[in-house]
Amino acid sequence: MLANVETPDLDARAHAAIALARQVGRAAIAFRDGGMLTVENKGLQDFVTAADRQAEETIRSTIASLFPQDGFMGEEGGGTPSGPGFWVVDPIDGTTNYIRGFRHWGVSMAYIADGTIQIGVVYDAAVDKVYSAVKGKGAFKDGQPIHASSVTDPTHAIAILGHSRRTDFATYQQVSQRLYDLGIDYRRMGAAAIGLVRVADGIAELYYEQHLNGWDMMAGALIAREAGAMVAMPPLQITITAGGPVVAHAVGLAKQFAFLTLIAGTSCVPLS
Repeated sequence: MLANVETPDLDARAHAAIALARQVGRAAIAFRDGGMLTVENKGLQDFVTAADRQAEETIRSTIASLFPQDGFMGEEGGGTPSGPGFWVVDPIDGTTNYIRGFRHWGVSMAYIADGTIQIGVVYDAAVDKVYSAVKGKGAFKDGQPIHASSVTDPTHAIAILGHSRRTDFATYQQVSQRLYDLGIDYRRMGAAAIGLVRVADGIAELYYEQHLNGWDMMAGALIAREAGAMVAMPPLQITITAGGPVVAHAVGLAKQFAFLTLIAGTSCVPLS
C-alpha cells in the first residue's frame, strides 16, 4: 500500500500540475503552428510526434525537480509506479487530432497515492482551459466549480463514444444502436480525457469506451467523479497495468446507461 500523502502536499501538487499542463499544452500549440511537427507511426492509426515527447520530458523533469520522491509513468517514455505516490501522464491525448488540426486534444496528468487517484488535471486545447480535481474537493475549470449534467430525459442527452482497434467494432455498433434507440444523440471526438471532462462540465451526459490505457482515463475519470458524474472503470492496479473500459455519465440517466456496465464487464467497478 502506498503511503498517505497529506492534503497540503496534494494541493501543492495540484497547483503545480495545473500550471504545468497549461504550459506544455500551449507550447504544443506553438510547436505545431510553427511548422516544426514531425510524425512517427507507432502502429495502425497510432501516431507520436516530437511535441508528445517534448511535452512528456518537460512534465517529467519538472515533477522530478519539484517533487523528487514522486514516481512517473508516461505514455511515451514509460516508467514504473514508485515512491509515496506517482504520476500517470499522457502528454498529448488525441495525438491524431493534434496532428490534423482538430481542436479536441489535451494534456492529461493524474497523481496516484494511497491506492487511489488523488489528483486529476486535464488541459483542454479547444478552449485553452484547465480542468482539475483533488479527491473529495470537487471539480473545477480554471478555478471555477463545475458540475455534471442534471438531464434526466434521454432525448435531451448527448453521448460521446470512443473506439480503438484493440476492441471489436461490433460492440461499438451495438452501443451506438442502443443509444439511437433511446433517442440519445452521440459524437466521437478521438480524445478520451477531453470526452471525460465534457461529462464533468455538463456538456455531455455520457462518455464510454471499451478499452483505454490508464494514462488516457485516470485524470478525466476523477474530474468527472468529483463533478458528480457516475464513473466506472477497472480497479486501479488493473487500469495501470492493462487498461480497460470506462463509463462516465450523468446520475439522472443511470437507468438508461446501465447496459454499458454489462457490456464493459465485471472488471468495471464504480470509482469511489
